[in-house]
Amino acid sequence: MERRLKFPTAKRKSAGTTTSAFGSPGRINHDSSKFYGSRLYEGLPREEQTEYMENPVSTDCLNRVFCRSSESMEELPENSVHLMVTSPPYNVGKEYDQDLTLNEYREFLKRVWKEVYRVLVPGGRACVNLANLGRKPYLPLHIFLIKDMIDLGFLMRGEIIWNKGTSVSPSTAWGTWQSAKNPILRDIHEYILVFSKKTFTRKAPKNRKNTISKEEFLEFTKSIWTFPAESATKIGHPAPFPVELPYRLIQLYTFADEIVLDPFMGSGQTAIAALKSGRHFVGYDINQDYVRLAERRIKQYMDDKSTPRLLDLR
Repeated sequence: MERRLKFPTAKRKSAGTTTSAFGSPGRINHDSSKFYGSRLYEGLPREEQTEYMENPVSTDCLNRVFCRSSESMEELPENSVHLMVTSPPYNVGKEYDQDLTLNEYREFLKRVWKEVYRVLVPGGRACVNLANLGRKPYLPLHIFLIKDMIDLGFLMRGEIIWNKGTSVSPSTAWGTWQSAKNPILRDIHEYILVFSKKTFTRKAPKNRKNTISKEEFLEFTKSIWTFPAESATKIGHPAPFPVELPYRLIQLYTFADEIVLDPFMGSGQTAIAALKSGRHFVGYDINQDYVRLAERRIKQYMDDKSTPRLLDLR
């Protein structure tokens, strides 16, 4: 009589993926150590094993716009801010710009980014929105900024292309019309560069909640965002970004009740996005007129929404 032997069935484990010569489209428990251990990454900042630290910001400094340079943010202790979102001045002759050389401009911004690095918590993110300039030659500001941020020790997380689409101002700067002699590209996009301090992962402090929806998460984690630009005339500032831009970054990179910093606050769009998301803000701007504009717009938003939070806008 034939006997059939029964062996215990092994439980299946979720198979992980690893980096291969042909890529890994389905990343499940993905082991990418081989890729990141390659010589390609030599000389770049590395993630650090660091203890999470978070120092409180005085309540007198929360939800305020300070009229001074963000080159020194003495009101903010080290490891106190969870996210920085900003769009720096472009140094192209707008009323708030200075006529700096490219190197002077970069050194000025590096002084601000160094302060941002100081005040961010470990794993805190820094998001910079900017457009490139000129055509003769083209000035790729985003490349210079990336290099400077990496030199300061920031870890780069990625870049988002903001497709402004049909909302950009009509342009007839085609160069030579229908001729290969000198056609000129017309930018309808800007960049949002994303960095973090020391580590890629943010600790989730106890009792702090995520507020991003499933639909938002699926959309905001894409590398191309499409939404309209903001009207400078409507806002009263030469170069405002729409509230949608900081709102997405705040939802994606912070928990409820955390602190968002904008070292170039301008018209107050980041502050409004922070309040809309249930976060606190701290802002800086050297132009008193724009500080007043931001304060008016923030107050108007609060009044319109009948929000119970109190602002100390002095």
